[in-house]
Amino acid sequence: MNPYILSLLVFSPLLGIAGLLFVSKNNENALKRLGILGTIPPLILTIYLYSEYLSGTKFTVFSVFHKWFQLGGGGVRQSQLYAIPFELSLNGISLVMVILTAILSTLAALASVLQIKKEWKGYFILLLLLEVGMLGVFLSQNLILFFLFFEVTLVAMFFLIGKWGYFDKEKAAFSFLIYNGLGSCILLFVIMVLFARTGTANIEILGQILSVGGQTLLAPISTELKYILFTGIVIAFGIKLPIFPFHSWMLRVHVQAPPAIVMLHAGVLLKIGAYGLIRFGMGLFPGEFKEMAFWIALLGVINFLYGAWLALQQTDFKLVLAYSSISHMGIVLMGLGALNTAGIQGALFQVVSHGLIAALLFLLVGFLYERVGTTNLKELGGLAKSIPVFSGILLAGGMASLGLPGMSGFISEFMAFMGLFKTEPILAAIGTLGIVLTAVYVLRAVLNMTFGAPKNELSIADLKPNEAVLAFVLLGFIILIGVCPAILEGPLQAEIADMMTGIGR
Repeated sequence: MNPYILSLLVFSPLLGIAGLLFVSKNNENALKRLGILGTIPPLILTIYLYSEYLSGTKFTVFSVFHKWFQLGGGGVRQSQLYAIPFELSLNGISLVMVILTAILSTLAALASVLQIKKEWKGYFILLLLLEVGMLGVFLSQNLILFFLFFEVTLVAMFFLIGKWGYFDKEKAAFSFLIYNGLGSCILLFVIMVLFARTGTANIEILGQILSVGGQTLLAPISTELKYILFTGIVIAFGIKLPIFPFHSWMLRVHVQAPPAIVMLHAGVLLKIGAYGLIRFGMGLFPGEFKEMAFWIALLGVINFLYGAWLALQQTDFKLVLAYSSISHMGIVLMGLGALNTAGIQGALFQVVSHGLIAALLFLLVGFLYERVGTTNLKELGGLAKSIPVFSGILLAGGMASLGLPGMSGFISEFMAFMGLFKTEPILAAIGTLGIVLTAVYVLRAVLNMTFGAPKNELSIADLKPNEAVLAFVLLGFIILIGVCPAILEGPLQAEIADMMTGIGR
């Protein structure tokens, strides 16, 4: 069964889509149940994969290879060139990312039942299609398959934002499409050049060919061209992360998209940017990444400080969280730019940690908006008296975001800064200002909402049991990683060791 697990995992949400197609659009209860059930098979399969990892099973037994289609002629050598097989594979990073995707997809589907009010059929079909795209992105073993799954996520997100978002949803959806479409064009250019000059899109083979060069290439790839391709990858995935100054589209999405979708966007989709930088930037162009490491770390410090400073200026809690995401993605860049084990480990921990923390905070934002109809900090206050459970979880999420020990955020920030202090101490010292700013804007926003005199005269109900369960599950994962980081560290160790070998350290 192992050779089929990854294919089943990627396409299992289609079972839910198939079921939804046969249900009337007016049968809301059945649509909601099928929408949630559609996310369960991927969750079960990811748990199975993690259990197999714990039992010592090699990742290679899960690899998938099927002939798909061929471009070009049919000579003996040509039959091995320009062939595009259907290839999936698993490694430590992709295992962590598909687990994160499966967990957040199920929680987002459950949150959708509580937050979405119309057109369930189309909504859940797109949500499950989005999950197919996200899982495919993290498991693809060739660049063209990666690109196809990447585009699936863009299309699904465009309609989810544009149809079920708030007042400026169309503007946010088109902004998302334009920026990410530009990133896709750049990425496609890089993929086509690599494919044309090497004859393969397999990521592992590409890495080997690019490291050897010479006669293994169908056409030469000069040093200058390598830098151009590497820069293209940084820009393409930098837009997705997002790196300053390619961030403005993300603010609109975080404010205008429905909170359940923002859980997935902040929790998983932004992380595709980090995954691409690691897998393709560092994996295919280790020499160029090493040469540009200082500038990547510098961009990280700029992101960290810029996002934190602007988060401090905001009066809308959604915008505080949106700028906070920009700031926290800076930590990912700082860790990668450190170019050592601690830094890269911190970056990968931050990818997962921020995914969980951002999902928790946007889940709470959705519940709050349902109750008071605003997320403006000037119109909120004294929530701890009327909704103490909500306020307590919000405070815990805020503490996790600012990196309180015992929470996942502390582990990731500590390792990323430790790595950067080792290689770029001046940049790291400047970056620590962002930790202070983070503490200030998080505490300012959370305490402003929860303490002080109540500013809303209406009686507000606290979290219902089903809402509280979703929040506690996310909070539980955040604390689990904070007190037991080994559950993440284990799968990532071998990949980090390979990266260090690739960059010659």
